[in-house]
Amino acid sequence: MLQRLVIWLVRIVTSTFFRRIEVVGIENVPESGPVIFAGNHPNALMDGWLLTAKCGRWPLHFLANAKLWNYRVLVPILNATGAVPVYRREEHAGDVDNSKAFDRIFEVIEAGHCVGIFPEGISHVESQLITLKTGTARIALTVADRGKVVADIVPCGLNYIHRHRFRSQVLIEFGAPIRIDRQWLEAYREDGQATVVRLTAHIANALKAVTLNAPDWKTMRFIQTARRLYKPSTKELTPSQYVELNRRFVDAYLTDRHDPDVQALQNDVEDYQSRLDMLGLRDHQLRNPITFGYALRKVALRCLTMLALLPLAIPGALLHLPVGWAAATIGERFSYEMDDIATLKVFATILLLPVMYTAIAIFVGMTFGTWWAIATIIGLTFSFFASVRLVEAEAGLLLSVIAVFRLARLGGEVEEIRITRAELVRRIRDRVEQRIDPAMQRIFTPGDFRKSRDDDQID
Repeated sequence: MLQRLVIWLVRIVTSTFFRRIEVVGIENVPESGPVIFAGNHPNALMDGWLLTAKCGRWPLHFLANAKLWNYRVLVPILNATGAVPVYRREEHAGDVDNSKAFDRIFEVIEAGHCVGIFPEGISHVESQLITLKTGTARIALTVADRGKVVADIVPCGLNYIHRHRFRSQVLIEFGAPIRIDRQWLEAYREDGQATVVRLTAHIANALKAVTLNAPDWKTMRFIQTARRLYKPSTKELTPSQYVELNRRFVDAYLTDRHDPDVQALQNDVEDYQSRLDMLGLRDHQLRNPITFGYALRKVALRCLTMLALLPLAIPGALLHLPVGWAAATIGERFSYEMDDIATLKVFATILLLPVMYTAIAIFVGMTFGTWWAIATIIGLTFSFFASVRLVEAEAGLLLSVIAVFRLARLGGEVEEIRITRAELVRRIRDRVEQRIDPAMQRIFTPGDFRKSRDDDQID
């Protein structure tokens, strides 16, 4: 019963935190039998929550850093989900004994259940996969060698679009399963260590195929700016298209980065982005000229919209403000590392909201009766989601108003940057057309570019 409640809560949390969650390759997840989900690890416990909510298999047991059991608020949920504590050698000067953890994982897998592992070992903010630990390969091979079951390894790519931003998007991509067949098992029995290393490299390659990787964040920033300039303004990208287009740009850049034309283009794109940053503008805001009259009308309209939404947002925001403050305090005061802060805030919110709702419902029930108490619980739940959506909308409106003022005030500087942008759009699209493989499936059609021509060029 507690497990069902936990997975229900996890699904609510993930669907609330993210505006859109797209899943690709779910057909690669076996419908039955033991599975080892091997994922990249860019976003602490949020990675595990997303896999729990979207992998389609339950129960799903995770190997988790033993330090998480130091947080009393997390222990009931960790135990309810069957998480298995593992001690990291780096945190204990190499003097650790994880034999009990491995024995427990073997029991779970041999019972036909699923395990989630993040082979990188730690949550990180690098622009690419870091070196994988060998534990995932060792577990899969050892289970096969024990002879009771064979577990498939399913690579899981967690690709966040603005991963720390509330109401952002994420793509979860499941790759083709890696099966420990007779060849792997025979090789393991002949030379266990070498086979573990080889399987780990195979898992790494499979993970690279379902994740977005760049040598460094400077390169990633250039790629994302170039991708924005290339994309037709009339075309909206799904998370999977977003990641795929970035992958293609990264692959092309890594192949041609020593080409003088590519280096010159990179310098010009980076200079363009730097000028936008200095002016506090974004690329999409330069596609259409903005007159002062237009800016004034836009600001007035959006201010009226914000005023209309504000009375609806205030009650929910005020009601949940104490919970938000308490969750923030818990996250800041009791976290051991930066990656833990967001996790603790979310867990604290999950635990505090029901306590607050129950207390209010009890008061209402004692005053007005049981049915009013039930109605209060339902109303409070809806008020939470309503306030989240309304505050999100008002924040977007406020940012838009600020941008409109900037565009109207800067005038000539914006027009000059717009000319630079149009030239960069032309150069990037010409380069793509010269280099693209004719057999490759196109994300955009020629018609998409024709429709956006007026926005991407100077009038």
